[in-house]
Amino acid sequence: MRGNDATAARGAAEGGARKRPGFRPDVEGLRAVALLAILLYHASLPFARGGIVGPDVFFVVSGFLITRLLVDEAERTGTIALGRFYAHRAKRLLPLAATVLIAVAVLAALLLPASRSDAVAGDVFSSALYVVNWHFAAQSVDYFAGGYAGSPLQHFWTLSIEEQFYIVWPALLLAFGWLWGRRGGSMRTGAWIAVAVVGTASLTYGIWYSFESPGQAYFSTFARCWDMAIGGALALATFPRLRTSLAAVLGFAGLAAILVGTFAFDDTIPYPGVAALAPALGTGLVIAAGSASAGAAWSSRMLGVAPMRWMGRMSYAWYMWHWPALIFGAALLGPLSVGARLGLIVGSLIPAVISHRLVEEPLRRSPILRSRPRRAFAVGGACTALTLVAAAALVVTEPSIPTLPADEVRGAAAIEDQPTPQRVAQRLTPSPIKAGDDRSEMQDDGCLVELEETESKPCVYGDPDSETTVVLYGDSLAMQYFPAAAKLAKQRDWRLVGLTKAGCTPAELTVYNHRLEREYTECDDWREDTLQRISEQEKPDLILVSGRISTPVMEDGEVLDEEAGLDRMEDGYVRVLERLRETGSRVAVIKDLPPSPRNVPDCVSESLRDLEECTFRPDRAHLEAPDNHAAARVDGVQLIDLTPLVCPDGLCRAVIGDALVFRDYDHLTPTFAATLAPMLGRQLPTIN
Repeated sequence: MRGNDATAARGAAEGGARKRPGFRPDVEGLRAVALLAILLYHASLPFARGGIVGPDVFFVVSGFLITRLLVDEAERTGTIALGRFYAHRAKRLLPLAATVLIAVAVLAALLLPASRSDAVAGDVFSSALYVVNWHFAAQSVDYFAGGYAGSPLQHFWTLSIEEQFYIVWPALLLAFGWLWGRRGGSMRTGAWIAVAVVGTASLTYGIWYSFESPGQAYFSTFARCWDMAIGGALALATFPRLRTSLAAVLGFAGLAAILVGTFAFDDTIPYPGVAALAPALGTGLVIAAGSASAGAAWSSRMLGVAPMRWMGRMSYAWYMWHWPALIFGAALLGPLSVGARLGLIVGSLIPAVISHRLVEEPLRRSPILRSRPRRAFAVGGACTALTLVAAAALVVTEPSIPTLPADEVRGAAAIEDQPTPQRVAQRLTPSPIKAGDDRSEMQDDGCLVELEETESKPCVYGDPDSETTVVLYGDSLAMQYFPAAAKLAKQRDWRLVGLTKAGCTPAELTVYNHRLEREYTECDDWREDTLQRISEQEKPDLILVSGRISTPVMEDGEVLDEEAGLDRMEDGYVRVLERLRETGSRVAVIKDLPPSPRNVPDCVSESLRDLEECTFRPDRAHLEAPDNHAAARVDGVQLIDLTPLVCPDGLCRAVIGDALVFRDYDHLTPTFAATLAPMLGRQLPTIN
């Protein structure tokens, strides 16, 4: 979200911000309000957890200013000069965006672990093409998650949505104006129809999608267009002149709606959706108050004071720099306190001011670029090209770490043969830089049921005609054992069936999903269907059960605290193990392994000469081990504990036998998991 469209809109007409008739100081001040909400939220101030409303304010402002600009031009000239409009957007936005993106690429190469190079390069590439919101939605990035281990370009999603709007909206207004004009109507009437159609469809979709998948809805252009449509309606409306006092009441009511959202909302509210109407309509009231009072309302005058207008002018540049400052600050300083975050945000004003004065303003005011749209396009194209080169360079220049063929990696066998921990990694498989590319056959086959799906694929491995069937049942932490189970299936002529679902504990209880930000009902449905399939269709000889024991547990619509959640997890495991034993199958629980507090590939890529930096001790939940206790409570259930192979002597290792153990925080790499096959095989119950 650029948050700078007031400047952009007035610059499109004359290039001089204060010379354009109809300039709205209160709208410029509104951008300052939106920016402050976002900055306070990103500073992790506990009283501003609703700063997520800031983008809605920016979007409404953008829709208002751009629609006003386009409709005024259409009514004045009979058309919209699309080429000139797009050229102005290119010279106005791309140079500063390219400056930030190139700086991020350089700083990522210098400050971030090499294991993050590919991810950051992909983010730079997507940001340069203004599709990064879809990129993040596809990854189901949780914008509300705490901490600063995310992308330094996560904030670019708002710019992508606005640029997509700028590309489509002028053409859409022209199309509706032309269609309505053929019926004898006016351009303004056609624009009203466009606003009504887009706004209604987008709001309906946004409300529905926010409940279905809030994490993805937050980044969706289709779930956000209604904000711009509200702004468009304000641009098209004709307001009666109101008394200054009445207009002030409307304006302050609008500001109150924005502030209530900022200070009362939190990440438990599905967003965007119905809740987003508060800041969006509040912004509309503020703009309407200014329109109806010609800027004389006290709310408009307050927003139009010099400090607010200055912050509004700086909002694009400051917004662009503040988030990278937090990410790279955390890379240098470690976890950030609220004070450190505030300091970094304030400090990011320095590059913001410099880039505003040296990049943004000179190009925006350039008479040559203003009079020659082709040159503006050339500048924008050059900026995009340079950014793409920077993204490519980030990948090309990443260091190379020697690897071994997977079949030569000793992995867990090294612990059994020589328990002395590996302290240096001269060769390592998979490379921590490419850990995400190390995938099992089951993963490649799409056999981990996605969050919103409830049916498993027929994922059968080994000997499909074997009379011995083994089921691997649980979440992604169960699927991580597939390479070892597949080896055993080949050696022992099993028919191996994979039944796993993302984030869905095998225990019989209701859980909360952070990515969906709601009760994980799909997990309950999938579990019931899967248990029925196991008992009625598969009728296995052996069921291997595993899952994350720290999955948040819900009860009576509330997420339980850790202690209560672990107690309920144990009981839930007991219930499901009893049901599985009723099938007559042998049942074994593979104990959940302790997770690392750090991203393991990140740590290892920086500590190849001192792997002790990446060791860690098991957390409290895994010491209490509810899955362990549950297995002991159900007759005939065997516990398989592979922890000593990952955490010898009570210290968990990141590299064992030249194998990278974890691919992230808690999932084993398939390369290492495959080396567990002999140890897993020895602990399995006997199958008749």
